[in-house]
Amino acid sequence: MPGNRYSFNSSTPRTRLERLLRERELRKFNQSFNLTNEVKDGNREGDPFGNDSANEGDNGGVPNEEEFLEGFTAGRTVGDAFERQDARPSKQRLLVVANRLPVSAVRKGEDSWQLEISVGGLVSALLGVKEFEARWIGWAGVNVPDEIGQKSLAKALAEKRCIPVFLDEEIVHQYYNGYCNNMLWPLFHYLGLPQEDRLATTRSFQSQFDAYKKANQMFADVVNEHYQNGDVVWCHDYHLMFLPKCLKEYNIEMKVGWFLHTPFPSSEIHRTLPSRSELLRSVLAADLVGFHTYDYARHFVSACTRILGLEGTPEGVEDQGKLTRVAAFPIGIDSDRFIRALELPQVQNHIKELKERFAGRKVDALYESTLFRNLERKAHLVNWETICVDKEKGGAWHKEANPLEQILAWQMDLEICLC
Repeated sequence: MPGNRYSFNSSTPRTRLERLLRERELRKFNQSFNLTNEVKDGNREGDPFGNDSANEGDNGGVPNEEEFLEGFTAGRTVGDAFERQDARPSKQRLLVVANRLPVSAVRKGEDSWQLEISVGGLVSALLGVKEFEARWIGWAGVNVPDEIGQKSLAKALAEKRCIPVFLDEEIVHQYYNGYCNNMLWPLFHYLGLPQEDRLATTRSFQSQFDAYKKANQMFADVVNEHYQNGDVVWCHDYHLMFLPKCLKEYNIEMKVGWFLHTPFPSSEIHRTLPSRSELLRSVLAADLVGFHTYDYARHFVSACTRILGLEGTPEGVEDQGKLTRVAAFPIGIDSDRFIRALELPQVQNHIKELKERFAGRKVDALYESTLFRNLERKAHLVNWETICVDKEKGGAWHKEANPLEQILAWQMDLEICLC
């Protein structure tokens, strides 16, 4: 069975000290680490935790938990830093590789660009990563066919520590709109493979899979161009399942991890994918494979066992002596950052504006009908409730239930249910 970060086989806190350290790191996840002051405190004579007897106060000379953890963390960090010959602390470089960059690019001229921070689950989850000197590699979300535009965009993104991968429109259509969103996403969410008529509208499966592999190789080429010895490469999501194999073919010593941000289906569902074996073996080229939950990790190991005939171990999957570690790493947002942002005046003003603008209004339901093939294209009777904004309570609530009724409005590939 796969390992779990909260099981005995992982980094589970086994002592009170380790537990307190983990709790402290979570509480201070978004705070910068002031190494200089902690080194000064950690080097005091007589007490490694900086508790001078003259400043004991009312605690009887017993250091409190926060002081203890500060000193312990400082000592550990400094000890690691002095392993370098120049005795200067440094952060390890982390290359985050995802389908999209955390910024969106809008072209303003031949060689000028406007960059805006993107909003998404992956961006929110990784904002709190402070232990590494990170570089983000991904598609900028815009087609840039000319060399001048590519150079100017790369220069602008470099200021944000981002590195672009330039994909043309045909690759994006086949790789992203086709294979990723038409095949992998529905399958991983237990919706099954698409209907033949829908598959035909986005070309054949083989052409989509070829574009998927080509796009992953393009990502790998950019990673290889910027990779330095000692870097850690962190690949993300179902868009880049082929990437670990491409990277290992370039450099077998490269440290590669792959994390899936969606469910991983059971082996019975995954075996319906025509490219099931090739994708599994590509992911297994990584050194570490991570999932949100233990069940998703278990499904992955089961698929490797039943489809590829490999051996599952408590640490992961073994193939001819090569072990790929598989584990669950529940990932969340940097909650402290959002809590602090809630108190900002501009946020409070925006909340007030939204409450006033949508007071008493009904909320429409929107869903993509083509993903749910069991729903026929006819008027569906659904029970719906009106959601209104309560100015006094400061939130939204279900006001009343209404008769079963619905009007369908069609726009492109979407069914808009106006309730």
